[in-house]
Amino acid sequence: MMHELINIWMGWVTDWGYAGVILLMAMESSIFPVPSELVMPPAAIIAAGPNAPMSFWGVVIAGTVGSYIGSAITYLVARYAGIPFINRWGKYFFMPPTKVAKATVFMERYAVGGVFFARLLPVIRHLISIPAGIVRMNFWIFSLVTTLGAFIWCTVLTWYGHRIGSEHPDILKDPDKLKEAVKAESLGLVICVVVLTALYVLMIKMTSRKKKEQDTQH
Repeated sequence: MMHELINIWMGWVTDWGYAGVILLMAMESSIFPVPSELVMPPAAIIAAGPNAPMSFWGVVIAGTVGSYIGSAITYLVARYAGIPFINRWGKYFFMPPTKVAKATVFMERYAVGGVFFARLLPVIRHLISIPAGIVRMNFWIFSLVTTLGAFIWCTVLTWYGHRIGSEHPDILKDPDKLKEAVKAESLGLVICVVVLTALYVLMIKMTSRKKKEQDTQH
């Protein structure tokens, strides 16, 4: 079934161009588990072809816009519908209460930086908008860090797609091969993001501990 879905999604990108990228990335950043790794790289490969209907930066911008739209919708639903709605319906979209609870703790503890780094991490990317809405994070700050994180992620994936396409011109004919190639290429990026996130978490903990010590002394 996943193989068929991949073919359908890649067909949307091929046939609809930027509109397909925006739609799929909006889905990826909301409640639908569409892997961005199977949206941006194929679009980049198409953009790199002769007489292409898309450009490198056009693909990046379309992906960023789609990511923001999906994230904003999810944020607003979580903000105004609340936890009961998420707990009731989230399980049908691969967001069980336990996952949402963990994401909420992460959001409350690491705030703005947490949202930014979450946009660069697989799995948690499409979840982080929910706790941001639940804790009523400032919408404009949420929009800023979400857009920035999405832009970086989309740029990296588009670059990977361009690189993979130049090395394997016929890779779009084999979605499974494309998926594995992107996974292998993006592993280093994920490791870097995890390390940076860990350093950010450590900094927050050290700052919090220092503040507690100062409060105790006073």
